[in-house]
Amino acid sequence: MARPREFDRDTALKRAIEVFSAHGFEGTSTPMLLEAMKIGRQSLYDTFGDKRSLYLESLSRYSEESTSGTISRLFSEPSVAKGLRRSLYGFIDEAMADPARACLGVHSVAEFGTSSAEVNAINAAMGDKTRRAVEARLREGLERGEIARWVEPATGGGFFMATLVGLKIAARGGAGADDLRRIADLALRALVVE
Repeated sequence: MARPREFDRDTALKRAIEVFSAHGFEGTSTPMLLEAMKIGRQSLYDTFGDKRSLYLESLSRYSEESTSGTISRLFSEPSVAKGLRRSLYGFIDEAMADPARACLGVHSVAEFGTSSAEVNAINAAMGDKTRRAVEARLREGLERGEIARWVEPATGGGFFMATLVGLKIAARGGAGADDLRRIADLALRALVVE
């Protein structure tokens, strides 16, 4: 009879996300994961598979949570302009809460580029989901006169996504919250009718 699992899978996965966020895939050793996750080697393999499988699950979970939060904030306000601002500021708040953890998605792109089909698929799916949400909100804002008429939703969505990525990288590089908010405000001025 198999021994019952003696740890919480979600807690262990969150700890793996923290380690991969701080050190990347290559910089993370199996012993580092075992120590952080507080599990044994066999539990790691039985529950998550190998290190790469754990990394892909960690990236997927992190990306889903980050994307969900960004989109939720984007639609949290009736005003499109306020929703865009809340989304960016919420993103900054998350990045500032733990700059070392910001951002596993960006870290994966920097580490793997386009060399991993599995990593690319996760990042593309979450990026497309966020971009489509931003584009929908921009179209709504154009109809309501809140977004500058010259903004094309697809390009505006790409610009918003690039701003999010830039904010995460700047946070990881040591930028403070005030600097990040000024960057977000500048991005908003490019999109929003004042």
